[in-house]
Amino acid sequence: MVDVLDPNNLTGCQKAAVFLMAMGEEYATEVFSKMNEQEISEIAFEMTKIDHITPEMLKAVSIDFVERFEGEAKMIVEGDSFIKNVVQKTLKEENARAILEDLEKKKQDKPFIWSRNVNVGTLAGYVEGEHPQTIAMILAHMPGEISSEILMSLPDEQKGDIALRIARLGQISEDVVRDVDRALKMELSGAVGPGGKAGGLQVLVDIINGVDKSTEDSVMEYVEEDDAEMANEIRNLMFVFEDLTNIDDTAMREILKKVEGQQLTYALKTATEEMKDKIFSNLSQRAGEMLKDDLEAMGPVRLAEVEEAQQAVVRAAKELEADGTITLGKGKDDVLV
Repeated sequence: MVDVLDPNNLTGCQKAAVFLMAMGEEYATEVFSKMNEQEISEIAFEMTKIDHITPEMLKAVSIDFVERFEGEAKMIVEGDSFIKNVVQKTLKEENARAILEDLEKKKQDKPFIWSRNVNVGTLAGYVEGEHPQTIAMILAHMPGEISSEILMSLPDEQKGDIALRIARLGQISEDVVRDVDRALKMELSGAVGPGGKAGGLQVLVDIINGVDKSTEDSVMEYVEEDDAEMANEIRNLMFVFEDLTNIDDTAMREILKKVEGQQLTYALKTATEEMKDKIFSNLSQRAGEMLKDDLEAMGPVRLAEVEEAQQAVVRAAKELEADGTITLGKGKDDVLV
């Protein structure tokens, strides 16, 4: 008997299997043609465990898709219409309507999701005027990439204090989060094109991983002076570009598939020889030669651009870890293989 998958606890491969089976044989064949043998084998194995797709399973996969790609500029498809078409073609009309309505409600209810449609400079200007504790709460609930940009834009004397408040932030009531969300959204109504969660160390680490080096140094210096033990915990949790030297080769190849060529070239500009060796050993000979040529031909590059490229590679790695495709260590002394 084939086990029924838990819709709320699907791995990346299981989600892919559910999605491709829902899309049908023709579509799955086309997708498989763009995968390597290992990827096909892993997904096909998960398919053998599925004898039927419940509305709950497809709903979980659909919600995950929307939450991951909503607002991503690199998407070349219209996410909403894509999901709508997939769901409508897969399920009966009544079930499809229920799922789409639920998806729309979840999108609308998620606090601060609208921040992706606001100029970050404008948003930072409004946030900066709030009480430090309110700023910490807002940054803890906004999408990580937005929080990182806002933290970078804050005055240096505020960054460390805000960071500490995020790390020490407890569970915030849903009502408070929604009240602040509505108030800030209303203030920014001319610039705008669920549920309370806790702050804490991991939230702060995710934000720090997205800021520039000067902001990171400023924050860590402040935290070190106030709470050396916390500073050490943060460092242990942080995952930076050079930590990628410790992951296995299979994981590295998955990451390289998600990184644009120019980003990788910029990222390697200041990389250690160990990091470069790790990258080149996981590229095809032709791709490696092209990358070396690009590096040799590259002139002076702003450090900020190099750091942003390295952060982009780290973000790609974290996205793959989040969907269960790869496993990352949390630091150079804590490698998982």
